[in-house]
Amino acid sequence: MCNHARILKMSTKKDVLPETSKKGSDKRSAESLTDTKPVKKLKKSESGDRKPDGHSSESIDFLERISICRTDVCESIDKFKFNKKRVRVLTKQEDFSESSNGVVYWMSRDQRVQDNWALLYAQRLALKLEAPLHVCFCLVPAFLEANIRHFGFMLKGLAGIEKECRELGIPFHLLQGQAKTVLPQFVKDNNIGGVVTDFSPLRVPTQWVQDLKDALPKDVPLCQVDAHNIVPCWEASDKQEYGARTIRTKIHKQLPSYLTEFPPVSKHLHVPHKMPKETDWLAVEASLSCDRSVPEVTWAEPGTDAGHRMLESFCEKRLKIFASSRNDPNKEALSNLSPWIHFGQVSVQRCILMVKKYRSRAQEGTEAFIEEAIIRRELADNFCFYNHDNYDSIKGAYPWAQETLKIHSKDKRTHLYSREKLEGAKTHDDLWNAAQNQLAVEGKMHGFLRMYWAKKILEWTDSPETALRDAIYLNDKYSLDGRDPNGYVGCMWSIAGIHDQGWGERDIFGKIRFMNYKGCLRKFDVPRFVARYKGKSIKK
Repeated sequence: MCNHARILKMSTKKDVLPETSKKGSDKRSAESLTDTKPVKKLKKSESGDRKPDGHSSESIDFLERISICRTDVCESIDKFKFNKKRVRVLTKQEDFSESSNGVVYWMSRDQRVQDNWALLYAQRLALKLEAPLHVCFCLVPAFLEANIRHFGFMLKGLAGIEKECRELGIPFHLLQGQAKTVLPQFVKDNNIGGVVTDFSPLRVPTQWVQDLKDALPKDVPLCQVDAHNIVPCWEASDKQEYGARTIRTKIHKQLPSYLTEFPPVSKHLHVPHKMPKETDWLAVEASLSCDRSVPEVTWAEPGTDAGHRMLESFCEKRLKIFASSRNDPNKEALSNLSPWIHFGQVSVQRCILMVKKYRSRAQEGTEAFIEEAIIRRELADNFCFYNHDNYDSIKGAYPWAQETLKIHSKDKRTHLYSREKLEGAKTHDDLWNAAQNQLAVEGKMHGFLRMYWAKKILEWTDSPETALRDAIYLNDKYSLDGRDPNGYVGCMWSIAGIHDQGWGERDIFGKIRFMNYKGCLRKFDVPRFVARYKGKSIKK
């Protein structure tokens, strides 16, 4: 008999429910994102709004509604037909040995238990092998410009993951060091049959995956699941897309296959002989060698439950004005979900599934949120994936943009500011200073102002290259969602015209889209925003 289980041929007779499951099928997945007709009311079993005692959805807690959505699909991933296009095998070895004693999910970008296709796939393999499932996170003591604001948010989320994993009989291991150093030994010590990891298009995480691939024993397979995007990055398109208009149709055509409800990560039936000791999170935090001058924020509580509560407040309070007011920094119209999505504590797919349930109340807001959360986010991943070496460089811009910026690189600047002046919000522009103060203090900046903020850096620095470096530095240092494809693309859009077109030529900007103070005055109450953030700064 064969003593191996094929990664991509794991279907059994138990796989009776396809991803558009029999208990929660929604064949309108694509149409419901684009049509303008009212959507018929979902059945209770489809909507996640039913409760065994028959109570209405209004009486069911939001987090319980999400849980019901999962269990309505099936009890466990082994009864669910997994869409194998979500997976790509990175090694020549494609078999998990049936004589092994476990499967590892190397958690990296997607730091959550439920609504995580990578962890679900790892559990599916472990159940097939009747072996333990291990979740490993490899913590490096320093990472690019990440400081205690970012590490603190992440570690608190990981502490919640450890607790949830243990409740499910899944050991969580915090391994300190790079994956290439610590995971191969863990695999050897625990007789692991194979490793599953999640996906990031960025250079450093991609190199981590490549290094682990090279370091693993040759008979241990490594496969990757895109648990961040709804349509996996490599399936959405096989090339760098020019803009939203060129990727939108490609994504919408594939949504029926991917925008489905999640099954639950269930209590694991095969536990190891000994569970690891609980992590001393205070000691872990003390071991970090990161910058501690940027404090953690108070408005965003880390963890999946807190992220879902923010999603709930968006659906209930802000979704109805999202389409009309999202470009007004004085109005509370945004989802505010980016920190939880960036750290993978909340799934974008879960956000879309829940927002769609409010479509009858807020059709325009639902459409606008879907465009930003699916199309724009996946476009950012597409850019970073296929423009791998230059997604944060002027060299990564379109030829027309590189040419126009070069032609105007020596144009006279009326103001020139150093990085230190910019960081300290010490410019002549009170709106720009207020936006920088918001970023430094709150770890976020309103989306409309991010565009203005970055374009002014281009106007006030000695070259486009300097402008891009300074914008990325400030964003990555202060924003909770720094070092993210959305951040890189946002800076590249503002400064280098990525996913945009050429506009009327002017000094400094050339054909790059221009924004100015007067335009902001026409959009919203600038003095009101300035008054709110004037003089705010990080308390030392």
